[in-house]
Amino acid sequence: MSEAVDHGITVTEIAAMDQSIDVFKETTAAFVGRALRGPLNTPLLVRSFGEFRRRFGDSWSRSSLGPAVKQFFEHGGQQLYIVRVANNARGAMICLPASGSAVVLRANEPGSTECIRAAVDYDAIDDEDLFNLTLQRVNPATGLVVDQELFKKVSCRKDAENFVGDALLTSTLAHLEHPYPAHRPEPTLKQGRRFESSYIDPTQPGTDGTGLSDYDLIGSRKARTGLFALENIESFDVLYLPPPGKGIDAGPTAVLAAELYCRHRGAMLIVDPRAEWGSVGEAVNGVRELGYASPNMLGYFPRVMQRRGADEPSRPAGGAIAGLLCKQDRRYGPWQDLDQQGMGLHRMLVPEIVVDGPDRQSLNRVGLNVVKTGPAGRARLIGSVTMGRGSEAHREFASLPVRRFCLQIINSIASAARWAVFEPDDATLVKRIRAQVLSYFYSLSDLGAFADQRFVVQCDAGVSNRADAKEYGVTILLIFHPTGSDYPISLTLHLTAAGCRVGSAVFAPSIDSAPETNSA
Repeated sequence: MSEAVDHGITVTEIAAMDQSIDVFKETTAAFVGRALRGPLNTPLLVRSFGEFRRRFGDSWSRSSLGPAVKQFFEHGGQQLYIVRVANNARGAMICLPASGSAVVLRANEPGSTECIRAAVDYDAIDDEDLFNLTLQRVNPATGLVVDQELFKKVSCRKDAENFVGDALLTSTLAHLEHPYPAHRPEPTLKQGRRFESSYIDPTQPGTDGTGLSDYDLIGSRKARTGLFALENIESFDVLYLPPPGKGIDAGPTAVLAAELYCRHRGAMLIVDPRAEWGSVGEAVNGVRELGYASPNMLGYFPRVMQRRGADEPSRPAGGAIAGLLCKQDRRYGPWQDLDQQGMGLHRMLVPEIVVDGPDRQSLNRVGLNVVKTGPAGRARLIGSVTMGRGSEAHREFASLPVRRFCLQIINSIASAARWAVFEPDDATLVKRIRAQVLSYFYSLSDLGAFADQRFVVQCDAGVSNRADAKEYGVTILLIFHPTGSDYPISLTLHLTAAGCRVGSAVFAPSIDSAPETNSA
């Protein structure tokens, strides 16, 4: 059966009490874009390009999602959520004859390559209102059945307990459309064969719709469509919006909405350079005109080209960069620069233009990393900057490793310590949370994530008797000095039943006053 997500209720698993915090959690990416087939507005996890092709179809000239997914897995990514969106796409329609009327079925997944078929029989049925319905999904390339659903003894009467329309609410393949027939459908028997069923193909094929707009990518928070379909998954670390069409960039509206959503979810957004940026000056001015200035945005310049493919247009490398971030986290940790051995782009990808010297510094100042040919002719991402450009309270968040490391710490602790908000507030709870977080910090220190072994972990789980304790929940104060950072970082995490909020730590103690390894 196909994977499905219940859009009515989202279940979030809570880590067991006092469970150790995973230092080596696999980094997960999420792409939102257009595909040939697959469920709409439903995040599905794929672990290979082959799995993507089986579920969403092959690469498609009208979409850059397929090439981006291929780049992701070629560059070391292992876990990727795909959210398929569409603009006025329609599912195929099947009409089952029913004594002068018809049972009309519509495919749940729109698209021209979504091939479904249906069969009706009366096996083991002696009631004139009932019938058996079989639905199948067929691979359009091979003709093989890849999915099948069987609904036994269903009825076309709307007031019946086994009404076919209600039964199909659980189907991932098709649903019943109006008008409802007055009679059950006729059996679909092979010609001349009384006991062998045949299948009826669509009378109206599905359509792929038109090109995506920014609003298709953004979707609706209330309906959980577009990028807000990611509300149905517990967490992701990297978000990327592949260009919605050939020669069409994701618009500023979609990019800014995605940045706000990443800020809410504690993730990084990869932003492609626009196709019209043909020089360093155009890229610098373009970033300033668009107003991109967020530590949760990772930008780069220039685009890339296929080696020895001078006649081919340039292409974005956002999918490849997402894969490299996942690979880096496994191999070196997010606190390290991306410019490391073995972290180059595929050798067939080269920068569209050569950027050196002062031009590289100009790009870094506006928050753009530089794609530059490095050792052995492999292109690398140089700069390790976010698009924050020092606009946040912590200027260190202009550093990509520092920002990503802080996000990892926040998300890991918020997930692993969520159990604490459902426990009685007392001194015992404080000790348990501190022990859990300190163990995590010791592990990070052993891996070289901190510049020194001094860090502060403090917790207030109601023991201070604050009047606003319910609003702020379980408060955890963290002070640490990441490797590669000029200054220590202080973060305040407020864990509540609604989630985790990160606040400022204006009156935080100095890390210099802490003992050698940690502070109470």
